[in-house]
Amino acid sequence: MLPRDSLPRRRAMLLLAFCATCWSIAGVLTRRLEHTASLDVTFWRSFFCALTMLVLLSARRGGNPLAAMARMGRAGLVSGAMWGTMFTCFMIALTMTSVANALVVSSVAPLLTALLGRIVLGTRLGAFDWIATLAAGAGIAWMMRDGVDGEGGIGMAIALCVPLASSVQFVVLKRLQAQIDLAPAVLLGALLSCAATLALAWPMRFPADDLPILMVLGSVQLAIPCFLLVRAVGPLAPHEVALIALLEVVLGPIWAWLWAGEAVSAATLQGGLVVLGALVVNALFGRSAAAPTTRTAVA
Repeated sequence: MLPRDSLPRRRAMLLLAFCATCWSIAGVLTRRLEHTASLDVTFWRSFFCALTMLVLLSARRGGNPLAAMARMGRAGLVSGAMWGTMFTCFMIALTMTSVANALVVSSVAPLLTALLGRIVLGTRLGAFDWIATLAAGAGIAWMMRDGVDGEGGIGMAIALCVPLASSVQFVVLKRLQAQIDLAPAVLLGALLSCAATLALAWPMRFPADDLPILMVLGSVQLAIPCFLLVRAVGPLAPHEVALIALLEVVLGPIWAWLWAGEAVSAATLQGGLVVLGALVVNALFGRSAAAPTTRTAVA
């Protein structure tokens, strides 16, 4: 079954903003974990993401979601591998470098996505698109300027896998979502992440005390927004998807301030306002258009 018709552009933007809001609760939730190590968190988050995706896909199709994964073909394998990379690498990077370093590296995603979209899809960016993309990256860098350092080079290299994978993911979704239903690739990515982190964290104990939070991380914070993202990309250029996804970085410190008592610096607020301004500029004035191409489904 192919995806339904695309949403209107503004509605797709709002849906993607909702997705980014869900992603942004990861930090405040993980701070409430008491007994689960970071790699264990990644495994259990991906595990509950996989369970939630099984439920969502079964409810939508009334059939076997594993068969739906098989029908995606090679495009689904690529998309699933990108999801698995994103689900896993950021958490591993946090064990090897600072949060600020990892987030600043991740902020290059809109620029990388814009370049890849131009090469693969022929997506042309107008002046306001470039302004919004560069301003958002600068805003994230300003937000994290006090915490950025030169330590943890390997961790930063691993963190770079996240914007690289997300750029490929957004371009694949944009190119093929009209021909192939790639929602099951989220399930595949969660399974790949489970396999990778189980091997790294073994042996691990069952996190009974932290189980409710891990379930929310896997379902509300990960599975549901990723499932909805596949629906939201239709009317948006790939770099716009990456740009709106930066709301995760802006909102995360706010939730930590409200519900975990963490201080918010002036630079965080200033940079966040720059990012929000860039998103408003893109929403109101962005006029990206993909050059017409003949596209065939990858089977």
